[in-house]
Amino acid sequence: MKCPYCDYAGTKVLDSRAANENKSIRRRRECEKCGKRFTTFEMVEETPLMVIKKDGSREEFSREKVMRGLIRACEKRPVSVEQLEALVSEVEKQLRTTAQAEVESRSIGELVMQELYPVDEVAYVRFASVYRQFKDINMFMKELTQILMKQPQDEK
Repeated sequence: MKCPYCDYAGTKVLDSRAANENKSIRRRRECEKCGKRFTTFEMVEETPLMVIKKDGSREEFSREKVMRGLIRACEKRPVSVEQLEALVSEVEKQLRTTAQAEVESRSIGELVMQELYPVDEVAYVRFASVYRQFKDINMFMKELTQILMKQPQDEK
């Protein structure tokens, strides 16, 4: 590590701490030549996750895009932003653990719905209606019937 003050290549680490929710390490360093101190951050370099869209085009995965869709589905519902952030993080974690550089948008939508269902069933139906592009009331009723069949008898 080069000193940002004198460009000397020798530094010693004085202190190391986890930072950014354990996603990086903060190191306090001191130059062995000029004695000045500075801070560096070390983090894992993630490969970009590419999304293959329905039309075959590709774009980089965007947490913000998933979050916007969830916020719209959860409008006027008792779902906190923290719950949505956790949901998006879980979806991204699952996508990255597959170790595939590219994933179809369909897979992302299915994962989001899988994670959203236990959080709020109404938001799930809203998200599904947009994601699955319900064309008529019959498709909507089919989805609702499947949800009702999943519930235990005492909840109905």
